[in-house]
Amino acid sequence: MIKIRQAIILLILLVAGISAQDKTLPTQLTPEYLFRVKPFLGKSARAIGFSPSGRYLAFLWNPIDETGFDLYIAPTASGKRERASSPEIMKRYTPPEVFQKYLDKAKQKKNEEEKLQKMYEAHRFFLEGKEVDLSIFEREEIDLLKREWAEKRRQEEEREKEEGEKKEDGAKGEKKEQEKEEWEWREELLKKKEKEKVKDGDLYPGVNHYIWSESADELIFEYRGDLFRFLPGGSRIIPLTLTEKKEAIVAYSADQNGYIYREGNSVFVARFHEPLVKQINMPLKDEEYKIERTSVSPDTRWMAIVAAKQDGKPAMRDVSYISYKQRFAEVKTTKRQVSDDKRNEPSYRMLIRRLMDGDAFATEPQPIFTIPGGDVWYELTQVVWSEKSDRYAFATWEREKKRLRVYVGKASETEKPLLVYENKGPVGHEVFDVIDPRFTPDGKTLVVILDEDGYRQPFAIDLLSGERRPLIRGEFESHPVIGCSRDSRFLYVVSNREDPAMTGVYKSEIGSGKLTLLGKAGGGIRSAEISKNSRWLAGMFGNWLQLPELFCFDLQNGRETIFTRSHDPDFKKVQVLVPQLFKFRNRHGDTLSGMVFKPEGWKSEDFRPAIVYMYGGPLGLRHTVEVDTFNTSTYLFNMYMAAKYGYVTFAVDPRGQSSYGRRFSDANWEQTGRPQVEDLEDLVKYISNGFGVDRQRIGLHGWSFGGFQTQMTMYSSPNTFACGIAGAGPTEWDNYNSWYSGRTIGESVRSKTTLKKYSLLPLAKNLKKPLLLMHGMEDTNVLYQDTIHIYKELLLQGKETLVELFVDPEGGHGLGGVVGTKSRFKKYEEFFLRHLGKGI
Repeated sequence: MIKIRQAIILLILLVAGISAQDKTLPTQLTPEYLFRVKPFLGKSARAIGFSPSGRYLAFLWNPIDETGFDLYIAPTASGKRERASSPEIMKRYTPPEVFQKYLDKAKQKKNEEEKLQKMYEAHRFFLEGKEVDLSIFEREEIDLLKREWAEKRRQEEEREKEEGEKKEDGAKGEKKEQEKEEWEWREELLKKKEKEKVKDGDLYPGVNHYIWSESADELIFEYRGDLFRFLPGGSRIIPLTLTEKKEAIVAYSADQNGYIYREGNSVFVARFHEPLVKQINMPLKDEEYKIERTSVSPDTRWMAIVAAKQDGKPAMRDVSYISYKQRFAEVKTTKRQVSDDKRNEPSYRMLIRRLMDGDAFATEPQPIFTIPGGDVWYELTQVVWSEKSDRYAFATWEREKKRLRVYVGKASETEKPLLVYENKGPVGHEVFDVIDPRFTPDGKTLVVILDEDGYRQPFAIDLLSGERRPLIRGEFESHPVIGCSRDSRFLYVVSNREDPAMTGVYKSEIGSGKLTLLGKAGGGIRSAEISKNSRWLAGMFGNWLQLPELFCFDLQNGRETIFTRSHDPDFKKVQVLVPQLFKFRNRHGDTLSGMVFKPEGWKSEDFRPAIVYMYGGPLGLRHTVEVDTFNTSTYLFNMYMAAKYGYVTFAVDPRGQSSYGRRFSDANWEQTGRPQVEDLEDLVKYISNGFGVDRQRIGLHGWSFGGFQTQMTMYSSPNTFACGIAGAGPTEWDNYNSWYSGRTIGESVRSKTTLKKYSLLPLAKNLKKPLLLMHGMEDTNVLYQDTIHIYKELLLQGKETLVELFVDPEGGHGLGGVVGTKSRFKKYEEFFLRHLGKGI
């Protein structure tokens, strides 16, 4: 009863909204501090997994001040975590020069972050009229550079003197370093920064992956492409490989006295105490087929091999973009396939190969499943095995034929797999991404995620009768499945049954479909895992009152333990408001979800300015309005504008978003952006009454698909919002990646740019209110040309006084070049204040 009462109180707080701190606005609530260089929120634990006995929980994580993801082991009963890897521990297995680079680059990164943060504050003080010397930062760097060059020159002269050589001053027209002009030193400083920039691979990586043994409380993990065995309790690390090649762990051997690992596309088996290493997926007889992936059965006696043959080059085009980092602009290219490109997919073969004991090589079997390549859309899941290793399963999706199939085969080199499910009609948005076929422990049932009633839910396929039945019903989504009880009676699944903005783990009785919530209510749980004995549940759990952390729940006695402390405690200084959840109905009777920040002193009869944030498009498993999100746009900026300026700020999920069922996720298909415009119009009508909002002072902003949606709304419903900010929006869908547009926007024809009909250019003439376009000029996802083309069209249509352009010369899809998070939201702040004014 206590847990239920706590959950009810939490839900009331989330719906009603509370102040997280006292009511006094902190002086630190500035963009420079809120969006500081080093974020308040740290890393979430990932790769969460229980040992076979459930005695231990392993996860990859690091505290906020560290780099990489290290391996931690914690007894589930106590939660006292043990660190299996760390820079000091792994130093022994790292070349000294590489490890020193990790240390040097970590120090450099920290210094750069601290300096940039000081620059943020200095810029703010300067603009506030305080006496600040902004040149000091560059001057200090140039002075350091001069000292470095002087020291370098001194060492060269000493070496020349020792060698009895004399070098003439001014040879080849070179100047002495002390004679360089100031602009030359600036040039040298830029070159140095570019050369010494911290890149991927410069920092300590930590552990990449691990697997538990199937029977013993021990594991094998990967570090820098090498494999290590770890036995909890004694912090004992045993190196298994130390090579220049990259090895990846696949599985323990059936008797647990060895292991199977992958090196490139080759798979090997090794014993812990024997020298022989055997390759078990020998190259295929047809050398044109290259092994792409493999899957080993739990008893390690069978392997599924998927091999691909590419005829000619993949049908990808080179798309140009321009970099302005050098003296003269440089044209660069990125690979892209668009809707009117003819495809050239590889053909596939699947083989089931028996892995022989000893050192004898087996004869290569014939393929048991083939897929023709060419101009097709074809996708294939990983091959999964039953626990008894007697069956395997996989699924295929032919996108343009709208044909979803599920196959089950017996462990045999010759027997073809059987088709156990086929859907030749619409199957729902992104169902294939979550279909996740898996066997129950008894091997009698295959569980898959399907969308046959408008929501993605688990279904059971009886492998004896072929009968298919839903395991969960309801107007909510339930995926992924995270486990099954050992007696095959219960399924454990993540679901948003409680509320679309929340996720929890539920125990579902396979026979009746009865659902029981496990763990905590009133939040979001991510990366959830359940132990084999069904006693322990772990996952990242959080909400607006509890920053997400790794929780472990003892389902037997109801006890919960927090295993991580991931975030900067100073976040409490700026978390001055907590949003409310709300719901409203659109003109079609659909229930839409939103969240709102109400400022201190808010009253329902106020006439305050407001801003709305939305994404608007499919996001796979997630959407915008979620109670465990602390996104910079959804949460932080909206909170800031409410607390600092008295705005009422909103985030909303219109139709088009994922995890609200097929009616929502498919709404965008072949009417891109139109349902979202309707829903935003209905939102504005709804919040104009009872939310203390001035109907004439509501702004809109969004990024990526939300950048498209902001423009779509500003052009097609020009009187709904007073102004808008559109970031990196794909305004011409015929130029976007076909892997997305072909499943989200509309049907495509290979030789015709049919998606051009969804271009925003013809609508630009309707703009009536101020619009700020933002983009990174080196964006290889949504090309910068999309923004330039719409900007040009707006100018041609006489909108020069309404449109503004703000670009990051070195930024990608999320900016991050010379425009950091602080700079982006300061521009937001200035734009909205200029066009909407301050609150009352």
